[in-house]
Amino acid sequence: MTSTSRPEYGETWVYESLLGTVPGLRVAARTAIAIQFVGFEAAILIVAAVYDLWAAVIPGTVAVAVATIGSWLMVRFSRRVRDLPTPTGYRRLLFGSSIDVVLGVFAFVALVTYLFVLDPAGSDNGLVTELFGAEPPAIAVALALLVLWDVVYRIGTCWWASVVGLWRALVYEFDAETARGYRRVDALNVGFAGVQLLLVPFLVEHPLLLATLCGHVVAVVVVATLSMALGRSDETNGRKPVGKR
Repeated sequence: MTSTSRPEYGETWVYESLLGTVPGLRVAARTAIAIQFVGFEAAILIVAAVYDLWAAVIPGTVAVAVATIGSWLMVRFSRRVRDLPTPTGYRRLLFGSSIDVVLGVFAFVALVTYLFVLDPAGSDNGLVTELFGAEPPAIAVALALLVLWDVVYRIGTCWWASVVGLWRALVYEFDAETARGYRRVDALNVGFAGVQLLLVPFLVEHPLLLATLCGHVVAVVVVATLSMALGRSDETNGRKPVGKR
């Protein structure tokens, strides 16, 4: 099954689907990504000015940048996949299963548990206290959690894309050109994970978060590399993907 120029609902990331399913909202991907960055950054600056939280501006801006770049790479990734001869099973599993959201929810719950239980806001070296003070304003914390959800959702998406990519490499066989296209898709996902390392400088004093983030990136690199190495091509089959082994 080849991709179409106008993907149907269920053949896109949840992030992309929202842009097309909200009544009366027709926004180009580039515009939506620009609005995402400007909107979050403006909110960060306003909250910093109102509550004198300027120490949180730089890490907040970096987190927004990671999420925004992640949105752009997600769109590029999905478009490249849909431009290739894509097996129906692969596309449904990648886009239609919503496992990316499930992984994002689990990661977000784990992060919130860490921030408020394992690394409580009231402690002197807690991340929340470090950014917002001993008595953090509710609006500032809510905004931070919203930005963190944006980041964590993209981390879940990145991991799911790498796992499904490995499954695709093991199950399907493509012609040489298509196989090269999928290797480029896997490489893009490695770049997707690499962008998340921009958060490392702010996690140096929080070894559990640092190890989790770096472990995630390493895992994505390993799985995506396996996908690129194991992807099969068959010069005799033309452009149509063949069935399972």
